[in-house]
Amino acid sequence: MTTDKPAAAAKAPREHSKAHRLVELLKAGTGASLEDMIEATGWQSHTVRAAMTGLRKRGYVIDRKVEGTTTVWSLGEPGT
Repeated sequence: MTTDKPAAAAKAPREHSKAHRLVELLKAGTGASLEDMIEATGWQSHTVRAAMTGLRKRGYVIDRKVEGTTTVWSLGEPGT
């Protein structure tokens, strides 16, 4: 069974949850490093990465880029 939902209709996490904080951090114009996300949520690194995988499954597009020695993730535009 497949559902043909557009990527723009990503299911948002509950307001005031740690996942919601993660989305808000990724929405920031500069994106967020792993350390930023760990600090914002209190999660360990593997939990942050798993949460990003969960967000992708919900329909979010997460872009990754390397700035110097730091990897930065941000929310991308659907369809890119």
